[in-house]
Amino acid sequence: MIIRRLISTSILRAAISFVVLSASVPAQAQKFFSFQKDSIPMFRGFAVSFDLVGAGMMAFSDCGQYEGALRINLHDEWFPIIEAGLGRSNHDDDVTHIHYSTSAPYFKIGVDKNLLKDKHGVNRLYGGLRYAFTSYKVDISRADFPDPVWLWNTGYGVKDAQCNQHWLEAVIGVDAKIFGPLHLGWSLRYKRRIAHKEGDFGNTWYVPGYGNFGDTRLGGTFNVIIDI
Repeated sequence: MIIRRLISTSILRAAISFVVLSASVPAQAQKFFSFQKDSIPMFRGFAVSFDLVGAGMMAFSDCGQYEGALRINLHDEWFPIIEAGLGRSNHDDDVTHIHYSTSAPYFKIGVDKNLLKDKHGVNRLYGGLRYAFTSYKVDISRADFPDPVWLWNTGYGVKDAQCNQHWLEAVIGVDAKIFGPLHLGWSLRYKRRIAHKEGDFGNTWYVPGYGNFGDTRLGGTFNVIIDI
């Protein structure tokens, strides 16, 4: 309840700030948030995409994610986007011999803006922002080992510990047309955790969609994009 109250308060404050700012920003800033006036229609279709970086991590390391996205094209300038994925981890610590595993979906919603002067070109440079959320369960265990004092076997285990996390992502990326509806693109992400809930066992090693534990984190994607 506390996390929900904090998030609701943050959203309300952001909305009020946006209204106040919109009334006072200079003309140049208002131009940035407007649509370029020409004969091109507002709705220009949508695109679906799939990230290869997360899939590669899933295949060749002990954590990663499968992630896809649906993006709407508004006048080749603004691109509302929904991203969703499945993050997994199956990690053994070489020092502590503790095993960590989780598997859960995550969701992101946001918007990108085409930063190029030629808005209707086949290639794009964009900047954007995402709000992301995941609710996940973790299993933590350690194989039995002899107690150094009493010499009997002892172990450690946590099963289905309920956790969640909210974070923001600042995005910068490119989108290049290859041929027909096929595009390739990459993005860099700066992630900032804004709220989280974890069990009494401490920090979780991996958060689905976010990565290894921490307040801030850098990440990236390499996307195969199909315009529809």
